[in-house]
Amino acid sequence: MAEIRVQNLHKAFADFTAVKDSSFTVQDGEFFCLLGPSGCGKTTTLRMIAGLELPTSGQIFLGNEDVTFKRASHRDIAFVFQLFALYPHLNVRRNIAFPLVSQGVPRGEIAAKVAEAARVLRIEHLLDKPVSGLSSGDRQRVALGRAIVRQPMAFMMDEPLGALDSEFRELMCQELRGLHDRLKATTVYVTHDQLEAMSMADTIAIMNQGVIEQLGAPQEVYDRPASVFVADFIGSPSMNFLPFEGGYSAGARQVRLGEALVAAPELREDAPAQKLLYGVRPEHVRFSADSAVRAEVLGTEYLGTSQIVTCQTAQGTLLRARVGTDVPAQRGDHVGLAFDAAQVSLFDAAGGRALRTVRHEAASPTRASRSQAVAGAAHG
Repeated sequence: MAEIRVQNLHKAFADFTAVKDSSFTVQDGEFFCLLGPSGCGKTTTLRMIAGLELPTSGQIFLGNEDVTFKRASHRDIAFVFQLFALYPHLNVRRNIAFPLVSQGVPRGEIAAKVAEAARVLRIEHLLDKPVSGLSSGDRQRVALGRAIVRQPMAFMMDEPLGALDSEFRELMCQELRGLHDRLKATTVYVTHDQLEAMSMADTIAIMNQGVIEQLGAPQEVYDRPASVFVADFIGSPSMNFLPFEGGYSAGARQVRLGEALVAAPELREDAPAQKLLYGVRPEHVRFSADSAVRAEVLGTEYLGTSQIVTCQTAQGTLLRARVGTDVPAQRGDHVGLAFDAAQVSLFDAAGGRALRTVRHEAASPTRASRSQAVAGAAHG
């Protein structure tokens, strides 16, 4: 396996710029996810790393080798496409084995590797069937198997689970991450699904309109979003944004929301912008009879272990709270809202960037400690 370095990568198609000066490093053995909405540039970035697109400018290194303008066939990578790309005249076994046959691998080794890939993907019963008769989900599993058997320097995956139903997609997320951990494989994974990214990735690059908005661990991008876009894109329901005006001075600990003063994180430097946003995730909102922030309950959504309560503040802003099912909330109720100031983010409303606040930094999160962030990204 190998490190992948991308430096000032830029791709333009005539007057349209798909990727704008992106730089990042995928560490050796890391599961790296490019996450964003359709058209944000994530697949174009992946295709340039794989050699299927040539960049307008910038450099790509695979290990210590500059592969910027090398053909895909000259890069030791395996690519899993969104649309299968299987050989229709071959059965499942021969499709999975094809890369190894092309490399002249001994038959016994081919058989063992195909059997292991089929076991991981739970398609042992399909090995001798033609791919033309398979469902779309099974075809994608075969495509994954064909990449797995190669054990290349790096895996490139372009939304490989998009054709699967939700139950099997969740299972395959676990299987893919488990396979990654066993192989210590360097993986670049593209998806628009935040749950896939949050549950599998070591590092996430969140893209928007060709630009990497934030690069970090799942818990970091969830807890400390670098922009309004990231805060809104990650989480279901997404972060609440409450506007306030008048700027905010370094050292201050309160802001005025309407007629109420509420606690806020301390800024590292003055924020003279006249329009700012107070960002708080639904799980950090609670009901408090003593709070001066008043709102009317518009509706509730029962989720079993919690409920999402939609409210409208006195200033007309919609806000969602994730509270326990034991918290009484009925349409038309008037409630007080309180916020966990330690979990609040502040943003410049015009530029959309997060303001730098004083925080007590925690140790880097482990995969086990990320459960709260993953749960927050899921609806319920």
